[in-house]
Amino acid sequence: MAPVITLLTDYGLEDGYVAACHGVILKIVPEARIIDLCHLIPSGDVRRGAAVLAQTLPYLPEGVHIAAVDPGAGGARRAVAVEAGGRILIGPDNGLLSWAIHACGGPSAAHEIVNDEFFLRPTSPTFPGRDVFAPVAAHLSGGRKLAEVGPELPINRLVSLPSPTSLLREGSVEGEVVSVDRYGNTQLSIAEGDLRSLGVRVGDTLDVRLGRRQLAMPFRETYSAVAPGELVAFADSAGLIAIAVNCGDAAQRLGLPPGARVKLAPL
Repeated sequence: MAPVITLLTDYGLEDGYVAACHGVILKIVPEARIIDLCHLIPSGDVRRGAAVLAQTLPYLPEGVHIAAVDPGAGGARRAVAVEAGGRILIGPDNGLLSWAIHACGGPSAAHEIVNDEFFLRPTSPTFPGRDVFAPVAAHLSGGRKLAEVGPELPINRLVSLPSPTSLLREGSVEGEVVSVDRYGNTQLSIAEGDLRSLGVRVGDTLDVRLGRRQLAMPFRETYSAVAPGELVAFADSAGLIAIAVNCGDAAQRLGLPPGARVKLAPL
């Protein structure tokens, strides 16, 4: 079976950056199957990249998974290759990989990528996705051993993003905005099960508190259960509660950036 290599970046689609990564991989492993996971992560938004990677990876075939969202590209941060759940994740050690590693069951081995035998020549300090991550992924897919990329790292030295959390107390649940998608839907760290434990069911109304603001919001199965322009809360495809506007942008309307605190309770 052809090896699978996936790519998640903030490179966009207006330039040739993604195509260059494809080309580097296919020159080394022509039979590789490349899956473009996403290239429209907001520039430098490590948290959004981490969320998309972690929530998508369980649906992808095992293989080598490249993630390149790195506002510190060219700086001192190290490049790493981490084995987790039968997969290898490659990217900057800036927390981008951490939620996906956890979603795969935790790391079993980690190595710093320093063996320039694997790198493209010449190597640009500002384009590690093309010159380091892509060729390393290709060589590993072609049969080279993980230990060959560089020295093993203690797993507890990998950089991790703080995990989004929710807190149940006094008949309510409090969480934070994990990420905002291109539609302006705000995904919370509050799971559907958190609401169920409060007795909330689809069709109920939620008391939503955003700082000093308080809103009554319908809890429904999907956007179309409310009229265009209306706010709605629902359980998204990851099993987390999201706030949306049918045919609109909830993040913009409510001023809810990633990290904003939200409290939900039955009304």
